[in-house]
Amino acid sequence: MSEELIPETPEQETEENEAAEPIKQRKNGLYPGVSDELAENMKSGWADTELHDLAPIPQAEHTAARRAALSARFPGERLVIPAGNLKTRSNDTEYAFRASTEYAYLTGDQTQDGVLVLESTGEQGHQATIYLLPRSNRENGEFWLDGQGELWVGRRHSLTEAEQLLGIPAKDVRELAAALAEATGPVRCVRGHDASIEAALTDKVTAERDEELRVYLSEARLVKDAFEISELEKACDATARGFEDVVKSLDKAEATSERFIEGTFFLRARIEGNDIGYGSICAAGPHATTLHWVRNDGAVRPGELLLLDAGVETNDLYTADVTRTLPINGTFSPLQRKIYDAVYEAQEAGIAAVKPGAAFRDFHDASQRVLAEKLVEWGLLGDLTVEKVLELGLQRRWTLHGTGHMLGMDVHDCAVARTEAYVDGILEPGVCLTVEPGLYFQADDLTVPEEYRGIGVRIEDDILVTEDGNRNLSDKLPRRADEVEAWMARLKG
Repeated sequence: MSEELIPETPEQETEENEAAEPIKQRKNGLYPGVSDELAENMKSGWADTELHDLAPIPQAEHTAARRAALSARFPGERLVIPAGNLKTRSNDTEYAFRASTEYAYLTGDQTQDGVLVLESTGEQGHQATIYLLPRSNRENGEFWLDGQGELWVGRRHSLTEAEQLLGIPAKDVRELAAALAEATGPVRCVRGHDASIEAALTDKVTAERDEELRVYLSEARLVKDAFEISELEKACDATARGFEDVVKSLDKAEATSERFIEGTFFLRARIEGNDIGYGSICAAGPHATTLHWVRNDGAVRPGELLLLDAGVETNDLYTADVTRTLPINGTFSPLQRKIYDAVYEAQEAGIAAVKPGAAFRDFHDASQRVLAEKLVEWGLLGDLTVEKVLELGLQRRWTLHGTGHMLGMDVHDCAVARTEAYVDGILEPGVCLTVEPGLYFQADDLTVPEEYRGIGVRIEDDILVTEDGNRNLSDKLPRRADEVEAWMARLKG
């Protein structure tokens, strides 16, 4: 990895070039060691690469509709939605940038430091402006000397190009903080993404008003539009191919560790999308009983189960969230199949409860009832009735988590929506959620027979509510035990 040009110390400069001007007197204002001649040379001889007549991005009409709805919800107020900035990973390296969900949802843009501002125009609603970094400057050397310059990290769109692509007037973001500091009138800002923007608005915003904006934008994503549904379909299809890749390479994982599985799926995510939508859970053997096992450093052994929970995030930042529990050697043992079939039956009941007009909680209740029935049937809860088990929640020792969540640009989408709009809400067409019951028998759980211990099973699919029921977006992956075994045998050859 290359390093930026390091300024020389004054002593080095004197030793190596006694005729050089002092730093403060340099005409070009650049780093020491950059001669005036080199600085002048770097300014010219570059082709004009400005792009013209660019077609709008596919979601432009949808982002315009989302901004219009936002404008109608907060008339007469200035609304500020930042993309966020780079975050340091270590020393002078940064994490890969991922634009804030709110910003990407409203603009389709994914560039760092961007800010969407909706200025009130009175009865006319709002005028949207997107503030971006323009192309790096060639006159002052920024494009080749700055660590975020064009020759270091790649070309940015010009403001004119951005306007064509996004359908939003664009301005230089470096002028925004000062403009916001001087602005008057009511303002709301999505917090937590850009400290400099928040600092400029310190005396103009309140936490309560800003939270109302954040909550609105979370609830706006509860029902997906046509573009979002197509992205989720794309994410699920790519994820299915990633699961196939894993099955084909299980012999290599057995020779190494869970990390081979993680890396195999990640390759598919990067080939077909932007990234993984969340840290992949590649849990083999007893690790499958840890809900969010992301260390992925354990052994992969024949005869045990692999719980793979992973999702591809598309280039437009919509993620799948799918789990399959697979017999590593391709065949379930009788006990593994019994537990797997119980979870499958619970998932079937949950999926059947997903339909327009149903309460959000219905699919969870349906799945939990089936699992409670199985646990009572297996004698793991003494002589208690199923109704008593559900009343006391005793099945949760082995079911642990909720049966699903909203899905979209975030794997746990709409996370700050109000309880009455989400958990206590009613399903309607366009809602997309996961149905993911599981049973987890911890390796040290002395309340279950020894042969159960260390077995974890979860089956998860991404379900879209339709006008007349639901559609399983991840149905390209088999779910029934016999179908899973046949699918694995076919892929392994």
